[in-house]
Amino acid sequence: MTTPQPRILCVDDHDDTCLMLSALLGGSGYEVRSAGGVGEALGVARAEHFDLFVIDSRYPDGSGVELCRQLREVKPKTPVIFYSGASLAEDRARALGAGAEAYVVKPEVESLLTTVKDLLSGDGGAASGESGGLIAEADDGVGRL
Repeated sequence: MTTPQPRILCVDDHDDTCLMLSALLGGSGYEVRSAGGVGEALGVARAEHFDLFVIDSRYPDGSGVELCRQLREVKPKTPVIFYSGASLAEDRARALGAGAEAYVVKPEVESLLTTVKDLLSGDGGAASGESGGLIAEADDGVGRL
């Protein structure tokens, strides 16, 4: 019997980023579905099972923070990773405060792959755990709770 591939919903309003994430994550053994905005992502998340969400911070129809909060209501146990070009500490703090498990700054694809692997294996990484809700900065530059 084969184990099903973990399913990831990638949400980005740029088609090239969706294609890159699909190729990158698909080539690493994950089944990837893409959505282009908040409304589409919420519809897909309600209709299908996912093991992980990878989201951006800005969309034409809303913010990544709001999407994260709504995903938490719909799928409270599914991990969320922000993959965003917004690199300020305030951006990370808002994302993690909305319930995301990690924040990776574009274009750090190796950090993204490591974070995806850690979260899907049940290992939140060295920077997760007992941080008291503060952002923990690992050596890889990934913000985690």
